[in-house]
Amino acid sequence: MALPGLHSLFWKLALLLVTFTLLLISLSWFWSQRVELHTSYLSSSAKQQLQAYADEAEQAWRAGGPPGAERFLQALAAREASEALLLDKQLQPLGSQPLRDAQRERLTFMRQLDWPMSRRSSTLPYIDIPFTDKAGHLVIQLPERFRPWAYRGPLLLLTRALLPGVLALLFCVGLYWVLIAPLVRLREQANALHADDLSARAGVVAQRRDELGELARAFDHMAERLQGTVALQRQLLRDVSHELRTPLSRLRVASESGLDSVQLSQRVLHEVQLMQQLVGDTLELAWLDTERPRLAPEPVQLAALWDVLRENACFESAWSAQRLVYAVEADCWLYCNLNALAQALENILRNAIRFSPTGGVVRLAGRREGADWHLWLEDQGPGVAAQHLQRIFLPFSRLDGARPGDGGFGLGLSIARSAVTGQGGRIVAENAEPGLRMHLYLPALPAEA
Repeated sequence: MALPGLHSLFWKLALLLVTFTLLLISLSWFWSQRVELHTSYLSSSAKQQLQAYADEAEQAWRAGGPPGAERFLQALAAREASEALLLDKQLQPLGSQPLRDAQRERLTFMRQLDWPMSRRSSTLPYIDIPFTDKAGHLVIQLPERFRPWAYRGPLLLLTRALLPGVLALLFCVGLYWVLIAPLVRLREQANALHADDLSARAGVVAQRRDELGELARAFDHMAERLQGTVALQRQLLRDVSHELRTPLSRLRVASESGLDSVQLSQRVLHEVQLMQQLVGDTLELAWLDTERPRLAPEPVQLAALWDVLRENACFESAWSAQRLVYAVEADCWLYCNLNALAQALENILRNAIRFSPTGGVVRLAGRREGADWHLWLEDQGPGVAAQHLQRIFLPFSRLDGARPGDGGFGLGLSIARSAVTGQGGRIVAENAEPGLRMHLYLPALPAEA
């Protein structure tokens, strides 16, 4: 199984989890060591008291010699339930009592007042406190009441419980930011779509480069398609109802005008044909834009298709074939749906003929550009104002001020655009010198086909 992509949500969650784990281990260890260290030192009051004992011992020894040292040790034993010794520089007793072997062993594990007190031993440590002139030492086992580890347990509990809890909370915040917040935004968008608010979009979630970003872009694409479909349906309904009023009104006038049967029959036939064309073109445009059918591509030889289109156009318009010029290379093979391409080219050609002047020429040219054929069909008509170059592809768009049904209903170029884009192509209009030039970019037949 292949690994997820670099920007996959998997790696973000993995990074978040690894970071949380490493922080939990390192910070827990670090703060545990800090607590262990800082709770091992004696308090200031304990240091002062022990130093005071050493000063008293020094005074007693200097004033009374070995007997004075013995009296001090007896007095200290009555005050503290801890073993104490007075020693010289060579670690020999300053009093009259010799050292026992057990006491000599303890002299190798003595600690200073500023040192941390180790907890590894089961017994309290021995503290070595030198006299002012370093001539002697007071060695005393740390009294129980000066034990420095009184708050170590609660502090370690806070370190090992509170710190992981805070890190877990931060992990949840990161998880919410990475995963849950985008899902909440997508849920809000879905609820908005359910409430017929087709303008709702995923926003910043669609800018992500992971699976949630792909899902958000799919939501946005779906919302845009729904919004476009609904807008098209409403627009078509308004336009069709408006366009049908004219032939229906003419039929009513004809029925009340007292025409003979032949004239009335001709008028009815004419108006019915107009309405049939309007309804047919409207249904086809709605089908192309809403259903977006997958048009099966096939090899199409453009020269052969042009011959058929030219013959039909000459029959409809009484043009001579010489006025419809074909200037594309003979090896032009397209990979398109034949019927859709024929309909698109026929509508564009019919539109060019309609706006061409007397004796005008319509020319189809093109060249191969990578995997596409770039074709352009140009006429010698008046062209279109620059601000209307996009509008001509809108349904029921007529810029020449023609009456409804005269020369079409403004659906030809809309159907042509839908037919071209439905098979992976695109169509662009621009003004030529003179006339209008329609650019078509269509897939070329692959070499292996």
